[in-house]
Amino acid sequence: MSPKKPVILAVDDEPEVLRAVQRDLRSQFADSFQILGAGGGQEAIDALEELALRETPVALILADQRMPGVTGVDVLRESLKHFPDTRKALLTAYADTEVAISAINEVGLDHYIMKPWDPPDQKLYPILDDLLDDWQAHFRPTFEGIRIIGQEWSRPAFELKAFLAMNQIPYKSLTLEKDDEAHHLMESAGAGLADLPLVLPGDGEPLMNPTPDELAEKIGLQTHAKEPAYDLAIVGAGPAGLAAAVYGASEGLKTVLIEASAPGGQAAQSTLIENYLGFPKGISGADLARRAYSQATRLGAEILVPAQVERIERKDPYKILHLHDGSEITTKAVVVTSGVEYRRLEAKGLEELTGAGVYYGTSNIEASYHQGQPMYVVGGGNSAGQASLFLTRFTDSVTIVIRSDDLTATMSQYLIDNLNHNEAVSVLPRSQVVEAKGDTHLRSIVLEDRDTGEQREVEAGAVFIFIGQKAQTDWLQGLVQLDERGFVLAGLDLDSLKDWTVDRDPLPLETSVPGIFVAGDVRHGSIRRVAGATGEGSTAIRFVHQHLAAL
Repeated sequence: MSPKKPVILAVDDEPEVLRAVQRDLRSQFADSFQILGAGGGQEAIDALEELALRETPVALILADQRMPGVTGVDVLRESLKHFPDTRKALLTAYADTEVAISAINEVGLDHYIMKPWDPPDQKLYPILDDLLDDWQAHFRPTFEGIRIIGQEWSRPAFELKAFLAMNQIPYKSLTLEKDDEAHHLMESAGAGLADLPLVLPGDGEPLMNPTPDELAEKIGLQTHAKEPAYDLAIVGAGPAGLAAAVYGASEGLKTVLIEASAPGGQAAQSTLIENYLGFPKGISGADLARRAYSQATRLGAEILVPAQVERIERKDPYKILHLHDGSEITTKAVVVTSGVEYRRLEAKGLEELTGAGVYYGTSNIEASYHQGQPMYVVGGGNSAGQASLFLTRFTDSVTIVIRSDDLTATMSQYLIDNLNHNEAVSVLPRSQVVEAKGDTHLRSIVLEDRDTGEQREVEAGAVFIFIGQKAQTDWLQGLVQLDERGFVLAGLDLDSLKDWTVDRDPLPLETSVPGIFVAGDVRHGSIRRVAGATGEGSTAIRFVHQHLAAL
């Protein structure tokens, strides 16, 4: 039986307006959605209750605000009972703007659209396309996709699940300890303990103890370049790399973007970016990455995931990228956006328990493992603050462990204010983790007072570590100039030009090798903000054009 089409519900008490809304919605969305109409607020509420009884998903409600008795905001408020994740939009007159803005906080309004919406190609469809794409990315129909069977605290299973989660590919996890179904599926696949983790795709043959690369091939991710040569190669698909791909492809450059793990980079682990321009409700790093990935591919960029550049060979004016799988890509210009990774915390027991209670970064997959348990966050930067607030969805005990006296020197004030107002979060200053204890998984940590040296052991379900950043530039050693911490020097920061081979000065964001540019967190002197990274990624393309024009 085919799945039910999700519903778009239009609500307006004026019959002519309702017909016009439904006509425009059918014209654009009828292939993927059911278009239903309600001639008033109460009729809409009744329709939503009926849809809930039928277990029919509702993707979007587009409601007129000015209706007698039951307003558009009233309809959206009632929809939260049955369809909390449905995207919500209001049709408003100019006089209703203040009501619409208030509804952002009151009912989670996603957008308000001014009447009239003609032409819909400009004033209606782009807005609704974005809202429906966002809903679709989070919608989980009856599960028919990838299943992973493993032991509860298996590190290889954790790495596969983390890979899928970072790439926003839905899966179902089953463990031998908790799920009878796991044993039946193992038996049906002819798998034993040595074959775990077992991956069952939605169709096709099972995979026994696959690597992430093997899993990527199976599920259809593009891991190999389609062509041998490109105008532009971008290494790293964080915000800077994705922005460079969008602008490079849109401006006619044959562009390939190469990413070792998943689009979004470290920013994808941010649970809520509240100060990114244009998103008044904030946006998660994963959602931002998904939107940018879709935009880049739509404009023609080729994105390889997972694929890893091991080194770059100079054959001026060309560069040859040597990839981990033995393949090569020739390009006229390179933008390095390989970003940073969290530094490892040196303490007894942490390495052995990584993936089993000890984590670098956080997401739903890790937090859900430890529902209701005490959690500790190590670090005092913005990532640590965002993670701490996110973890309060899963536990009422989150402790931030910092070496300094307080958070004021390292964290944005808006995050500090949010943490201070959250009773589930506490801050433990002048302290450090010196040991992690557990057998198959983390059970406790040892904390040390930095002033007195006194140590105490506390129960811990999970530790999430955010203690600074290390540039991912090992693959660039000996090629471009790096600073003492491994970040890439560019433009006016370059020490010398002994390997410079063209008759011009280095362009801004250009490294010590002509035609190799750098953007984002991996650049020496970067401001380490998502907006800054996207700005640099797009700006780098301007200098790429200047370089190519001179070849």
